[in-house]
Amino acid sequence: MIFDTREQKIYHARHMSTRIVIDAHDFVNFTRSLHGKITLDECERLKDYLVDSQSNLEYIINGILGRDDKPMLQVIIKGELNLSCQRCLGKLSHVLNLKSTLFLVENEKELSYLDEDESVEGILATSDIDIIELIEDEIILNLPSSPRHRESDCLAKELTDSYAVEKKHPFAALLKLKKLH
Repeated sequence: MIFDTREQKIYHARHMSTRIVIDAHDFVNFTRSLHGKITLDECERLKDYLVDSQSNLEYIINGILGRDDKPMLQVIIKGELNLSCQRCLGKLSHVLNLKSTLFLVENEKELSYLDEDESVEGILATSDIDIIELIEDEIILNLPSSPRHRESDCLAKELTDSYAVEKKHPFAALLKLKKLH
């Protein structure tokens, strides 16, 4: 369900199985707002980036008119993801607090024009925007390219440090074993 923040009318989104689909023009023209929670299990493409899909994400999507009455979708996503550290391959908690503004464009030509300006994001204004796919796109675009723990927190540093000790003292491993027995 979508609640119109100005008139408190209820807007029903069309559902395709468990997906929520909106008409972009209708959503913006009536300044609709959609909010809710999704599980990471619903985000098929995002799973490739995750260690697990145990948490939930909260989202808010607002249809707004910007400067010069340009139609836009404001997308806010909050939650926590577990990524894989690229140094040690351990679990890395990544907090999401995304806020994006997407200009709605009518055709590919307008979209390619927007692509030239890296400070502006845009999507095609269609009558069937899948909310889960929109949320996934925004998360994937905002993930770190090489997620890593801070150096002091990374298991790779501990492994490197123990390797350095063993390299300096070839019998350090034997000394460790001797202390255990």
